[in-house]
Amino acid sequence: MPLLIGVLVLVLGGCACVWRAARADAPRWVRAAAAATLAAGELARRSHRDGRSPSKSDD
Repeated sequence: MPLLIGVLVLVLGGCACVWRAARADAPRWVRAAAAATLAAGELARRSHRDGRSPSKSDD
């Protein structure tokens, strides 16, 4: 359970950094955390997409 709470805190913090970095007045560390969050999300998306076998339901 503590691991799940830790992951949830990291995800929410990353989302807050992405939101704050979209503003022009964000500090450098916020922009770095936002870039890391977006990169981690892209890696997760790619690994999920690559791990999936092509569906044959279109036939």
